[in-house]
Amino acid sequence: MTLREKRIQENLGLVHSCANRFKGRGVEYDDLFQAGCVGLIKAVDGFDESLGYVFSTYAVPAILGEIKRIFRDGGAVKISRLIKEKSRWVWNEKEKLANEIGREPTVKEIAEYLNLDICEASELLLAFQPTVSLTSICDDSSEKQFDIPVESKEAEITEKMSLATCLRELDEKDRTLIEFRYFRSKTQTEVANIMGMSQVQVSRREKKILKGIREKMRV
Repeated sequence: MTLREKRIQENLGLVHSCANRFKGRGVEYDDLFQAGCVGLIKAVDGFDESLGYVFSTYAVPAILGEIKRIFRDGGAVKISRLIKEKSRWVWNEKEKLANEIGREPTVKEIAEYLNLDICEASELLLAFQPTVSLTSICDDSSEKQFDIPVESKEAEITEKMSLATCLRELDEKDRTLIEFRYFRSKTQTEVANIMGMSQVQVSRREKKILKGIREKMRV
């Protein structure tokens, strides 16, 4: 796996976090995620480590920019004929693999089978799926709205990845304080003794750090 592919995969959680901000605004989540992936790839290709920026700080605006473009363009992400043809090929090969192994293959297995990276395989699988309408016509010709359920496990993973990003962006002293309190189960008094602070100072600083993290994750 190249450094570029690794960075893309490691930051897919950022795409989910950004896409979740726009759920319920009339655009399918898959389209939001696909646009976010485009932004992530552009960010990876344009990132310059020598400037000293944290990658997530550089990537989030690029991801959000691509997602917001969907709303400016007034529709879902447009898929080219070439992508559709490649996506159809992936689905055909997926069926062959399923017959060989006797079950539905995972995205990772499909990617390895076709010599693709996981990110590309995921996008191609999504590209060929039909759009699901948020409204349906009932037998009496009335229109009914329904919600598309979201897997709670995915939401949990996304939140954890968002939290990890927030923690990486803290300065060293604040990150150490949070690590002692929540990952090593130290009391505020113990942390105060280790870090040369008073218990009151630890308490105030902890509250300020947690408030900042909540605000970042809520945006």
